[in-house]
Amino acid sequence: MRTPQLALLQVFLLMFPDGVRPQPSSSPSGAVPTSLDLQPGTVGGTLQSSSEATATRPAMPGISTVVPTLVTPSAPGNRTVDLFPVLPICVCDLTPGACDINCCCDRDCYLLHPRSFFWLSDSSDYRCLPPCLLLGIFFFYLNFPFLLKNILAKLNYFQKLQKVNATNFQDLAAEFGGESFTSTFQTQSPPSFYRAGDPILTYFPKWSVISLLRQPAGVGAAGLCAESNPAGFLESKSTTCTRFFKNLASSCTLDSALNAASYYNFTVLKVPRGMTDPQNMEFQVPVILTSQANAPLLAGNTCQNVVSQVTYEIETNGTFGIQKVSVSLGQTNLTVEPGASLQQHFILHFRAFQQSTAASITSPRSGNPGYIVGKPLLALTGDVSYSVSFLDQGNGSCSVNRHEVQFGVNAISGCKLRLKKADCSYLQQEIYQTLHGRPRPQHVAIFGNADPAQKGGWTRILNRHCNISAIICTSCCLIPVSLEIQVLWAYVGLLSNPQAHVSGVRFLYQCQSIRDSQQVTEVSLTTIVNFVDITQKPEPPRGQPKMDWKLPFDFFFPFRVAFSRGVSSQKCSVSPVLILCLLLLGVLNLETT
Repeated sequence: MRTPQLALLQVFLLMFPDGVRPQPSSSPSGAVPTSLDLQPGTVGGTLQSSSEATATRPAMPGISTVVPTLVTPSAPGNRTVDLFPVLPICVCDLTPGACDINCCCDRDCYLLHPRSFFWLSDSSDYRCLPPCLLLGIFFFYLNFPFLLKNILAKLNYFQKLQKVNATNFQDLAAEFGGESFTSTFQTQSPPSFYRAGDPILTYFPKWSVISLLRQPAGVGAAGLCAESNPAGFLESKSTTCTRFFKNLASSCTLDSALNAASYYNFTVLKVPRGMTDPQNMEFQVPVILTSQANAPLLAGNTCQNVVSQVTYEIETNGTFGIQKVSVSLGQTNLTVEPGASLQQHFILHFRAFQQSTAASITSPRSGNPGYIVGKPLLALTGDVSYSVSFLDQGNGSCSVNRHEVQFGVNAISGCKLRLKKADCSYLQQEIYQTLHGRPRPQHVAIFGNADPAQKGGWTRILNRHCNISAIICTSCCLIPVSLEIQVLWAYVGLLSNPQAHVSGVRFLYQCQSIRDSQQVTEVSLTTIVNFVDITQKPEPPRGQPKMDWKLPFDFFFPFRVAFSRGVSSQKCSVSPVLILCLLLLGVLNLETT
């Protein structure tokens, strides 16, 4: 059933223009390469084949396999190849300096063959196709049962059997046969590079043991630590779990989970094929300790230097594998008592390998280019980019914790601020900083991928403060009590692919006056976030004007007009019609005689 389906799918793909349709593979065998062995010494990203690093998919009989044409980068170095030049914008590239999973156009992945890098199953292979081609394949599969019905009559019979003899026996067995029992004793060569989600291999030189990098996670209602949870390649995430101790005095120095050395006394294999020669230093990446770490020590009734947080920073270079690993540890002290417990945090963060140590790490984007609803609204003060925030209600009192303003999400929050006895100007400054946050936002990003170095991509925030001149009282202090963040935004670009951008932002303050003689100890503050859509949609296209044709009611209409000599047809006599009929009858009689 899959052979005619693939044949029809190939015919369907041929209907696309040359710029969109995948090009035939130049491989002589017609097989589709799914992995490429990329040598670090290759100049310009040239593809090199390897017997242990090249895998092929079986080709269907009578069907030529097609894949997108790979383009070799012209500049030296490892750069992502643009497989689909018809897509000028990579809308799924939301993390600068890091490879976004299943985002095949992300140039931070440094991929020469992204379909094999993110290909986790047959269904996920379509993630790397252009949207127009993906939509076409979707409709093709919807209509496939109707197309298949017309060709089943020709495909309902087996092909004529081949004659088996000593000459072709081995060839037929190799072509149609599967794995034999003897193949179970053969070792399968490891893949040449990590794929997204693959477990990360580690090597302990002291014991010559290959293991996996673990990220313990909480299971069950109590969140007990599950040690066997592996860390997935390119999966940046954090987990939290709890450990309970029956005898902390004994576990303090014997439990490896509490010892800082157990989190960095190993090396990480750069690529999975390093398993074939783990002692080769070319495949080993040492784990660099970036924080102070002391061995656990039992001092009286206290277990000191217990690991409470582990943070791994892993730098990757696409199919070249892991290039750098660093770890920072947090430690705490535990009191030895019955039923003692410890909550641990494990954080993994992946980012693209930086050749220069001076390269700056930018914050994640809120869209590429247009804002995505729910992503942070980006602000800029000087050269520092961050998220616009507002008051955190918390337990009712204003604190340093704040909420991020999410694009397209209206919100309201309030809290009470305790005031200290001070002059009016100090109170005003303190309350203003509490309302708009520290530092004070000066600009807002027009698009979600705005670069802080490009000032043209940011719009200045308009501020409307309280009118001090309107206060009649001379012994009063005017303090702000409310801030409304008004954001005007609109969709721009194509109707089929609209991009949200910020048109303008205004901070509107509301104030109230208090007398200097009043002993005010606290004041209620309120923050309102309001997004206003000012999109102007184009006028609907107008069709061509319709012609109002006036046709005659009967065949004799032109004759009546001719005989009436301009008189209206409604007032015309029927005698000319009778005369015309008689003439016609006479002509017919003459022809018959």
